[in-house]
Formats: sequence, structure tokens, C-alpha cells
Amino acid sequence: MSSSSEARDENGHLIRELHGVTLAQILEYLVARYGWDGLDERIRINCFAVNPSIKSSLTFLRRTPWARTKVEDLYIRTRTKEVSGEK
Repeated sequence: MSSSSEARDENGHLIRELHGVTLAQILEYLVARYGWDGLDERIRINCFAVNPSIKSSLTFLRRTPWARTKVEDLYIRTRTKEVSGEK
């Protein structure tokens, strides 16, 4: 089995490279997967806890590199597990 850093999506792109994946797509995926409460549990950011919305969260994440990195890292971990068949 390949390492988690080499996990690939359905199109053959390395998940860790986020090839062609926008921040909006990442956030929508994570909200669909975990919900706002689940996101807040995993990443303690007020935009997920206080009156959350895609629009306000995107605005915050685009202005805050450390928060965007945390969201992208969660996406990469989640997608890697999903593609490799882990729960």
C-alpha cells in the first residue's frame, strides 16, 4: 500500500497537492462531511462556532493563512482516509 502522502483522488492527482480544488470546495466538502459543529470540534475557529456560513468562513480563511492551512490539512487527512478506505 502506498503512503498517505501519495494518496490520489479519482483523477489521479495527489490529494496533498490540492490540484484544482478551491477553498470553497474544500469548505463545502468538510461541512457536508462533519457539519459546522464537527468542524468546530476539529478546528477551534470562531467562524465555525458563531453564526457559521460558507461566505463568512471563506472571507476569514482567505485573510488568515494559519486558519486556511488548518482547514486544508484537515481536508487532506480526511480525503486521504476516504480514498484509502479508512474510517
